[in-house]
Amino acid sequence: MTPQEILSIIEKHERWLRRLTGGARAMLALQDLQGHHFSHANLQNCKLSGANLSDCDFTAANLSGADLFAARMTRAVLVNCNLTNADLRGAHLRGARMKSAVLRGADLRGGALLDRRSANTLRMEPSDLRGAEMDDALLANANLAGADLSECSLVGADCTGAQMTGANLSRAVLKNGTFTGADMRGVNLMGSNLTGARLRDCNLAGAMLSGANLRGADLQGANLDGVDLSNVDLLGANFSRAAESFSETIQRILAQHQAWIASSGAKGARANLEGQNLSHIDLNGANLSGANLKRVNLQGAKLRECSLVMADLVDANLQYADLSRSALDGANLRGADLGGARLDAAHFGPVEIKGPDGHDTGRKWPTNLSGTRLAEASLVGTVLRHANLAGADLRGADLTRANLQAATLRGADLAGARTEGAVLPAAHDDEDDDALT
Repeated sequence: MTPQEILSIIEKHERWLRRLTGGARAMLALQDLQGHHFSHANLQNCKLSGANLSDCDFTAANLSGADLFAARMTRAVLVNCNLTNADLRGAHLRGARMKSAVLRGADLRGGALLDRRSANTLRMEPSDLRGAEMDDALLANANLAGADLSECSLVGADCTGAQMTGANLSRAVLKNGTFTGADMRGVNLMGSNLTGARLRDCNLAGAMLSGANLRGADLQGANLDGVDLSNVDLLGANFSRAAESFSETIQRILAQHQAWIASSGAKGARANLEGQNLSHIDLNGANLSGANLKRVNLQGAKLRECSLVMADLVDANLQYADLSRSALDGANLRGADLGGARLDAAHFGPVEIKGPDGHDTGRKWPTNLSGTRLAEASLVGTVLRHANLAGADLRGADLTRANLQAATLRGADLAGARTEGAVLPAAHDDEDDDALT
């Protein structure tokens, strides 16, 4: 087909769209159009099924509602192209450039094709988008079920409500993408980069995530049934797991501790969770006072309004945990990692030491935060009176309106910390070596 013939077909198609005399729908099914230029062309609702469109330029073209069933579009340029509601079932888009393309409602499922090797036999051909560049693309409500998107780039793409069951997104770059409400059951995300992705309320049941990077991702409300998170980087990710989803041993220890607390030690047993992995557990409002939590992994845990009075949290991992309004009076957090944690309005004050007769002795047992990492932590309005923060890392921490009266800050690093409205210890308080630790 000559370039002049193609231009004539496009012109007649545009007249057909406007319902003008002499117009005719573009019928280009099975045509070999490799390498042709269709930039800014209006090909809405045209028929291109089975056509060879490899290396074609569709920059800013209108292909909304187009029939591209089983079309070969390898390395095609579809930057800013409108593919709304297009039929792309079984299409080959490997290596295509689709930055900012609009694929809202597009159908990218596999296509049933006649198998030439066996008469009257249909075979399913998955849509092939391997290595495609789809940064900032709009795929809201698109159907990508079973599509091969391995090694593609979807940075900042909007896949809200998309149907992606069984899709292959292994080693894909999905940074800052939006997948809110998407159906991603059984999707392959092995080795993919989902840093900062928004996955709220999406269905990830049975998804494969080994080696995936979900740092800072928002997974609140996501369905993670049957998902193995043991080899997934979830640093700073926002999601929680109910205590009931942990092992029976963990649940039993937590239940016995509650009985121990309620009976003042007469029943149950003090919790010993040393070294356990409780990352992203939801224990909001729980009472874990006096518990042994040495070296426990509580990364990203939900611990709002918890009671951890006199708990042992030495060397615990509490990165990005939410401890807002929690009570940690007298707790031992020596060497713990609270980087990026939310500690707003939490209480790290001293505990009054009582004698054998139950009366106050006048002595105080301060919270031990020596050597603790609190870099980038939020401590707005936090009470740290008499706390031992010797050698603590407070770089970039927000201590706005925090109360550090009589706290020990000897050797602490406060570079870049915000201290507006904070009550800081007097110089002689910081030099006092007699505080209990």
